Amino acid sequence: QVQLVESGGGLVQPGGSLRLSCAASRSIFSIYYMGWYRQAPGKQRELVAAVTSDGSTNYGGSVKGRFTISRDNAKNTVYLQMNSLKPEDTAVYYCTADENIWGQGTQVTVSS
Repeated sequence: QVQLVESGGGLVQPGGSLRLSCAASRSIFSIYYMGWYRQAPGKQRELVAAVTSDGSTNYGGSVKGRFTISRDNAKNTVYLQMNSLKPEDTAVYYCTADENIWGQGTQVTVSS
């Protein structure tokens, strides 16, 4: 079973950028769906972005045009480039494989 480890979270000012990484313990070539979700305190977990093995992407409405998901099968890694960050982007960000396997999460805090 693949294991996922997220990294790249931290504290950033509004308008800033971060790049999250999700490193898998084995090849993700055969994994159809890789995604990023987030959960803020008191709120449900929500889709941020997802990418399929054929390169199709899907984004949550609040991040369209600001966030970009990509996958590098050669490095067994999925990335989430986050630009123009807002305080409402503050949450724990989770990586998932097929919405079946989840990482431990990485905290993103957007604050001045």
